[in-house]
Amino acid sequence: MRTTIKQDIRSRNPNAGRFVDKSGKQPKLLDRLRLALRSRHYSRRTEQTYCHWVKKYIYFHNVKHPDEMGEAEINRFLTRLAVKEKVSSSTQNQALSAPLFLYRHVLGREVGDLGDVIRARKPTRLPVVMTKEEVKTVLKNLTGSKRLMAYLMYGGGLRLMECLRLRIQDIDFQTGCITVRNGKGDKDRITMLPNSIKNTLKEHFAAVKKIHCQDVKQGYGKVAMPDALVRKYPKANIEWRWQWVFPQEKLWLNEKTGERGRHHVHESIIQRAVKEAVGKAEITKRATCHTFRHSFATHLIEDGYDIRTVQELLGHKDVKTTMVYTHVLNRGPSGVRSPADLL
Repeated sequence: MRTTIKQDIRSRNPNAGRFVDKSGKQPKLLDRLRLALRSRHYSRRTEQTYCHWVKKYIYFHNVKHPDEMGEAEINRFLTRLAVKEKVSSSTQNQALSAPLFLYRHVLGREVGDLGDVIRARKPTRLPVVMTKEEVKTVLKNLTGSKRLMAYLMYGGGLRLMECLRLRIQDIDFQTGCITVRNGKGDKDRITMLPNSIKNTLKEHFAAVKKIHCQDVKQGYGKVAMPDALVRKYPKANIEWRWQWVFPQEKLWLNEKTGERGRHHVHESIIQRAVKEAVGKAEITKRATCHTFRHSFATHLIEDGYDIRTVQELLGHKDVKTTMVYTHVLNRGPSGVRSPADLL
């Protein structure tokens, strides 16, 4: 009888049973995948993505166990994604990384056994960048905390989730710096705090602190802590410095502990607000929250700042990644006169 994902899919590989639960039974395949990812400190987003693609890979092959498949099945899966579903090259490579991780770290199969799997060629794309006037117009169409978030993303080159995960202690008004914790690749970095929003941000802090004090009086006020800090510092999760800069309006229930507190604002709220602001500004470019980061880097290079400084502010590992923004140094079509204008 064919097993399903919802049932206990077990590996036939004797080297794969590295994780065992309290009852002595081997966990389900996806649970073992999650354990392998968490033990290597992969982010929760990566965990969700890998589980999604592994699940889709298994269902594509009629719930056949991955240990009974290999290179041919992976290639058929990737071909389907590219030809039928017409996914982008980055999505295709992401769909490849998930089963590769499964085979290497869960099923205990060496990568060499998989042979030459299909890897999509990544095309060169220029980032969508708004002009300074366009950024100004979009910011005018935002209000309240949403405007503050957009200002920080543009003024400090923050990614959306980096902005939402800011804690009170990450903002230093004295030095005018923002500390980004656990950014992409689990890296910390320091970027600038725009002077133009310091006073507004201080007023926002005062309002958030008032809400936090009310929560504490009512027996709430605890915030989710990174890693195992809540065990090391049991009372730190109620301290003001650990609170989110942009907390949710409604209290959040931790189903594991039963405690109530406030999580940070959900990304969909600011994404929706920026989309509406771009529409009101009548900008035809496909501008999103990440466009603020692209615009930040491009405008710095336009203003004459060196590429290494921009690389450090963005947190790029390789300067080649930052080099994509140097397209503004080339005047391109705007610096050339069309022969049609000479007729």
